[in-house]
Amino acid sequence: MNKEHLHIIDRVAPGSIAEELEIEAGDALVAVNGNRIGDIFDYQYYTQDEYIEVLIRKPSGEEWILEIDKEYDEDLGITFENGLMDDYRSCHNHCIFCFIDQMPKGMRDTLYFKDDDSRLSFLQGNYVTLTNMSDEDVDRIIRYHLSPINVSFQTTNPELRCRMLNNRFAGQALEKAWKLARAGITMNGQIVLCKGINDGAELERSIRDLSAYLPNLESVSVVPVGLSRYREGLFPLEPFTREDARQVLALIHRWQAELYPQYGVHFIHASDEWYILAGEELPEEERYDGYLQLENGVGMLRLLIDEFQEAFDRLTTSEDVRIAPGELSIATGKLAFRFLSDMAGQLMAAFPQLTVHVYPVRNDFFGEMITVSGLLTGQDLLAQLRGKALGDKLLLPQNVLKSGETVFLDDMTLPELEKALQVPIDIVKSSGQDLLDAIIKYE
Repeated sequence: MNKEHLHIIDRVAPGSIAEELEIEAGDALVAVNGNRIGDIFDYQYYTQDEYIEVLIRKPSGEEWILEIDKEYDEDLGITFENGLMDDYRSCHNHCIFCFIDQMPKGMRDTLYFKDDDSRLSFLQGNYVTLTNMSDEDVDRIIRYHLSPINVSFQTTNPELRCRMLNNRFAGQALEKAWKLARAGITMNGQIVLCKGINDGAELERSIRDLSAYLPNLESVSVVPVGLSRYREGLFPLEPFTREDARQVLALIHRWQAELYPQYGVHFIHASDEWYILAGEELPEEERYDGYLQLENGVGMLRLLIDEFQEAFDRLTTSEDVRIAPGELSIATGKLAFRFLSDMAGQLMAAFPQLTVHVYPVRNDFFGEMITVSGLLTGQDLLAQLRGKALGDKLLLPQNVLKSGETVFLDDMTLPELEKALQVPIDIVKSSGQDLLDAIIKYE
């Protein structure tokens, strides 16, 4: 039997179908309903029926055929050593805006891997350019009806897309998106906007073209290109100005007003950076259509503000709530600093026994134009917080750490930073309620 057909099980969920059938970590999945499993697409498709037959190989070499009756789409409770159940596909583009090309040397190897794998789009929400997707891949997505798929469009001008991605097939790849949309596959889109390249009339064209694929293309986000200080030898890109941001927002708002009456969604969305750069107020919750693009920073601050306000209102209207005195600190990127400062001020006004210090951390590692907290490094946090009043604990957003681990982008660990700053550090999840709970201590 070919090795590529064996998928080693890493974990079995307690109380799951797999545990009941005595499937264990270390076992290998060989086939489902007689079908060899190539990757996660095959696995998800063949295990969704109410009756399935699963072939498991034990470490001893013994093979079990398990007949399973279950609910339609009910999960077996199996996690595999390789979540994709196949090799990851790397990106073959050389995009003029690629952030990985803008990173310094000497960081951990995984940070330099460029993925462009449609399966990761389905599994983890990654955005893909479609240039790595074969016609067979497209047909399989349609046959399995896998969605949503997140697509990095950048532009609908085929010639311009080829230049931006430095891939002569990038324009043709757009046809795959149209095929997915016509087949009823749900998609979300992204446009990384580069000044003087795909903005202005080109952005207008892209929005017009992409809106034709509503409702299957549910939303499109427009995010400004991220520019680090490591751009020597790369394509010359300029940062957007305040006036540029206002023009981008005016264009997006005009299209929102045109599309909403017909489709009931605003469709095209600007990331939070545009509003802050333009000096304009963030849109209200209703304009975000259910926050479909949070991972792209679209509505993240609005959601945080509203969740915090709801939690604060519940706290201040509750009877017999006694808040213990305390002093603590919050560190964040420059993007969210003003909003977190306002929240801290609101809390201290209501509860004078609280002292909350909020510190904006400048991104010296990647450059001052990078303002999001998710790209802060341990060394920048240490250099700029050392000697500051930190109180009894320091709060950091969870996106400063590698997912599931306690390591910053520069490989400094959370315990190392705690030791250097001599303060306990709490990692706070993204919701406003989580933030309030991390600050407040009850008597």
